[in-house]
Amino acid sequence: MQFSFDNVRTTEFGVGRDEAGNRVFSSITVDADVQDALQEMASDTWEAMRLNAAQPARYEPSEKHAATEHLKLPLADELAEQLCDLHNAQNLPLDNNALGDPSVVFCYFARMTDARGRRLTALRRATQFKGIVKSRLIRFVTDALKLVEDNVFKLDKDFDLLVDATTIHIFRPSGFEFVCQLQQAVLDAVPQTVEAIAAELTTVDFSTVAEYAGKHPRAARYLASIRTQPLDDIDTRALKRLCKQTGVQFQTINGKITVENGHVMGLLEVLDRRRYEVKLVKDAPERFRASSRSRLEG
Repeated sequence: MQFSFDNVRTTEFGVGRDEAGNRVFSSITVDADVQDALQEMASDTWEAMRLNAAQPARYEPSEKHAATEHLKLPLADELAEQLCDLHNAQNLPLDNNALGDPSVVFCYFARMTDARGRRLTALRRATQFKGIVKSRLIRFVTDALKLVEDNVFKLDKDFDLLVDATTIHIFRPSGFEFVCQLQQAVLDAVPQTVEAIAAELTTVDFSTVAEYAGKHPRAARYLASIRTQPLDDIDTRALKRLCKQTGVQFQTINGKITVENGHVMGLLEVLDRRRYEVKLVKDAPERFRASSRSRLEG
């Protein structure tokens, strides 16, 4: 982590609002006690991440992640454009009325700087934060319990993610995906993703893949994951062999693998290392699809 939690110099609080489909981030003035609480939340989040995994894996859109899981993603990744913009923004607009309508608040965040001028952004999806507004709270006034008439906002115990100068450190993948509008982001990125993959894997015709993935989020997620993997050393004969073994139907047209209709997902699962064959029973090979995968070392 490129940040010192022991030497925090400034802490800024803000919220993200969804206004007619446009997401707007605003800063809100808070006192020293709230700043201290935000710093403690960020520090606790980092400690929980380190206990979860000292060496986090890279976030992959195609994976089914746990509710809490320490993952990382480069801040420069195109899937994290909104977070990158928030982290690097120099002067967010100050709007102390940003909480006037809690129903449009989709996240809250803290932006901190340490003694060396390094910046940290901590963000949490606004579920519990705004839900308490609808509750009836009571407190002691003199010697009697009274209903709290003002809006009350409850901070969570930790954040969904932390962002330093180069990396998004993810603690709750679902929170990261929600805030970054990942489903729409991967769909929008399909043309560029296919172009990048096709440039490396020149023996595959991706025209049908691009058409299918542009309408199906799961296929688009697989493409985004495949793009991060080494492709230029894939052996064409081995690829064809695995497709045949796992039931992916294709033709070779003009020297390129052309997948048939109804088998696009199969090809993507092969390229994403999710289809495999096991031969434990003599003369009875078994085909499987991995819902999640981890590389075995050694």
